Amino acid sequence: MAEKKYTYEDFLEIIAILRSENGCPWDKVQTHESLKPCMMEEAAELLASIRIYDKTGNPENMIEELGDVLLQVVMHAQIATEEGLFTMEDVINEVSRKMVRRHPHVFGTGNADTPDEVLVNWEEIKKEEKKDKDWVESPLKEIPQELPALTRAVKVLKKIDKQYEKGNSYEQDVEAICKLADRLRDCKPGEENEKLKSILADLLLHVSDVSRIAKIPQEQILADKIDDLIEKYE
Repeated sequence: MAEKKYTYEDFLEIIAILRSENGCPWDKVQTHESLKPCMMEEAAELLASIRIYDKTGNPENMIEELGDVLLQVVMHAQIATEEGLFTMEDVINEVSRKMVRRHPHVFGTGNADTPDEVLVNWEEIKKEEKKDKDWVESPLKEIPQELPALTRAVKVLKKIDKQYEKGNSYEQDVEAICKLADRLRDCKPGEENEKLKSILADLLLHVSDVSRIAKIPQEQILADKIDDLIEKYE
């Protein structure tokens, strides 16, 4: 007998059952807040599955991890449905409308011949969409605090440079990094940790700015370097 093939609709029903009165004791007590760590973990595991696929050519793990990320999305939508806020259909409708709206060169009369032009148009359309939204405090504060600090730093620095034209040049960052490195030599770890924390914070920020200017994904290159380190000792 052939194994049952589940559909998208089947999956939505499964999650609704898990959240029902007679469902799973764990699933039915979850909230948007309690699921936040799960989403972070599943996103990280998806990234790991892409790395595994690159190394092995086997997509099996990626299929599993994409499903786990989808599970998180559907769980949030199911909770919202129960709260009377919105449904999964609302989520699908909104993201579909967004994709059409932000790709006028495909679905409308806009023009964009290169990936860079697409990104410029995307940001302009996004800025227009955010007007008068009560959850948008400012161009800088709309960057999520929940992002990894190195990723958030690049996004903030990029927006400062674009919105306020106050970004550093590569030369300014390198000069600052050299000065901070000299200050590190004069610090005594354990005895001057407050001073050391301040210097390291400034150093990381300037390194992040170099990453922004060079368009190098520092989270990824640091992750790769850590993997190299592990390989060296194992």
